[in-house]
Amino acid sequence: MTELYKQAGVDIDAGAQAVNLMKQAIQATYTPSVLADVGSFGGVFALDKLPAQPVLVASIDGVGTKVKLAAELGRWRGIGHDLVNHCVNDILVQNARPLFFLDYVATSKLDPAAAAETVTGIAEACQAAGCALLGGETAEMPGVYTEGAFDLAGAVVGLASRTTLLPRPETMEVDDVLIGLASSGPHTNGFSLIRRIVAERDLTMMLADGQSLADALLAPHRCYLSQIEAVQQAGYPIKGMAHITGGGLIENVPRVLPDHLSARIVVRSWERPPLFEHLVRWSGMDLIEAHRVFNMGIGMVVIVPSAVAAAILDLLDDAVVIGRLVERKEAGEAVQLIL
Repeated sequence: MTELYKQAGVDIDAGAQAVNLMKQAIQATYTPSVLADVGSFGGVFALDKLPAQPVLVASIDGVGTKVKLAAELGRWRGIGHDLVNHCVNDILVQNARPLFFLDYVATSKLDPAAAAETVTGIAEACQAAGCALLGGETAEMPGVYTEGAFDLAGAVVGLASRTTLLPRPETMEVDDVLIGLASSGPHTNGFSLIRRIVAERDLTMMLADGQSLADALLAPHRCYLSQIEAVQQAGYPIKGMAHITGGGLIENVPRVLPDHLSARIVVRSWERPPLFEHLVRWSGMDLIEAHRVFNMGIGMVVIVPSAVAAAILDLLDDAVVIGRLVERKEAGEAVQLIL
């Protein structure tokens, strides 16, 4: 029966091999709250030490077409980090901490080593974030995915107290400061355009910051959990955060603002990484469009009272003030981008 299935394009033995290769990495993420081992039909997680008024915060995402570039270069582990860190950042902006993660790997024909390397990257990122890799699925689907195609998605569930959920737009006011935390590169957004821009470029070319073009493009999505925890443990209040993903600064910052305030962002306040300078020049796009497609060097925006901004900059090495909140003059003007 399995030989007939293999002839149809699905190799059960390859799936079992992939699970065996990734099992140790998955188990390394387990905490005492994980009550079922690899191979269970469902992951089981004990909810202990709950905060007051506990709420669960969940997010699901993928890595987009960055996975195609990673596949072409045979670099699988980094996209595992991309997947987890993107999802963890998405719930972090609501002040949730990750409990567990679930992944989904799908391909036309399973390569056990590639799948295991990807899931090992997922497990490494989960472990760094204190998050259990509770379960997942590896799917081989010939006829649905074209030959060589590979896709990756994941979901995170986190925990927060209802009393400390963010954002808190009712507390935001004129002159609150926007602190930008540096990105590690394009993260997981804009790659459909990026791949077209670099299609005829030498990916081994060296950039001004010492990275090759390939390394700069595939740098894993940065996780901001430790930076935000450092700010909160120091006692500095955060009114809101925006994870700068698809849509860039222009689309993401307004998602946490009240209707009467705008974000006035001064682009020259931070130094754009060389990669973004190349992408803008090679594509011929204007800077306004670039700030809607790419993060342009800022991966997270933190909104804080002006009185604590300087102390936060002293605490975080690569934080920079990128703007302030101002009165909104027109209904649609949620971001004023000063070039």
